[in-house]
Amino acid sequence: MENNLSRRNFIQKSIVGGIALAAISPFAAMAKSEKPAMKLGLVTYQWAKDWDLPTLIANCIQTGVLGVELRTEHAHGVETKLNAAQRAEVKRMFADSPVACLGYGANFEYHSPDAAKLRMNIDQTKEYIKLCKDIGASGIKVKPNDLPEGVAKEKTIAQIAASLNEVGKFALDYGQLVRVEVHGNKTQELPNMKAIFDQVTEKNVKMCWNCNDQDLLPPGLEGNFNSVKKWLGDTVHVREFNIGEYPYQQLFDLFAAIHYNGWILLEARTEPADKITALKEQLELFNQLVANSRKA
Repeated sequence: MENNLSRRNFIQKSIVGGIALAAISPFAAMAKSEKPAMKLGLVTYQWAKDWDLPTLIANCIQTGVLGVELRTEHAHGVETKLNAAQRAEVKRMFADSPVACLGYGANFEYHSPDAAKLRMNIDQTKEYIKLCKDIGASGIKVKPNDLPEGVAKEKTIAQIAASLNEVGKFALDYGQLVRVEVHGNKTQELPNMKAIFDQVTEKNVKMCWNCNDQDLLPPGLEGNFNSVKKWLGDTVHVREFNIGEYPYQQLFDLFAAIHYNGWILLEARTEPADKITALKEQLELFNQLVANSRKA
């Protein structure tokens, strides 16, 4: 791990040196601005899963995609097993680059009727919140992630909300956001996400829009968006802009209307032969969507 996270190796591999970003408050990205200032970042889910951390940062610099949400069990190896020195090294590597470490994309979920399993997910979330703080990130991404059969829907929704309140309260002490991905069987339907957030009391628990087909169910994209927009945080997950039928331009217009200035994170699902070229292409498409939204 120490070799992979060598600061010297990173500096040698990086195409840009000596650029440092000031520490960013996890809440600053949610401030409103006069014009939309959406930024394209990368979820390391597929396209970056095989890149070690120096490679990930260098490739982000090369492509101009300057924000990352790190995922678990990938080659960059940013996990809770890192000791204090290794965590500090990760933090320095991002600080010495123009790439923002937005946080950790976890698989923790809070719907299980098994009390022991639920407690494990909550407790592990807290450990990764500590990791996010140590590496200079601004938050952790979690999931609801289901409404199990045989359990009253209202009971599960209340349990998920209570869990989010617990981890949100814990995260506040570490200056972290809890980003709740619109994800999972039934929980990816916006009326169910709204029902969860109606019971969320912690202000640092925010919703991460996920560009699901379910967003288009009645009352449609605009109606569903408006029903939850007050809870939207500083990250959004998208897929490739030129694949599928999702109405990305309409979505960008809706974000522009609320002066959204957070991160649009590419959670790519394809396997292009040249991921650098593919990332650059997605950035071009992103810039066009933003430009068009400003004309709307």
